[in-house]
Amino acid sequence: MIINVAVKPGSAEQEISKIDDRNLAIKLTSRAEENKANIELIKLLAKYFNTEQKNVLIIRGRKSRKKVIEIR
Repeated sequence: MIINVAVKPGSAEQEISKIDDRNLAIKLTSRAEENKANIELIKLLAKYFNTEQKNVLIIRGRKSRKKVIEIR
């Protein structure tokens, strides 16, 4: 499954908002430095989709707030 994600790093709390079946807006507590926000994003999505972290891949947008994610 391929989904589009809009990320807001440095938020007060974690939150996933479903926009539609293929688009999510996600607030992360980690800052976008040293890959911390991407790591938090992968952990959060793995828990949300009830899968292992190795099954969540950032396909596009590793350094952007708009990302394309593959859930295997």
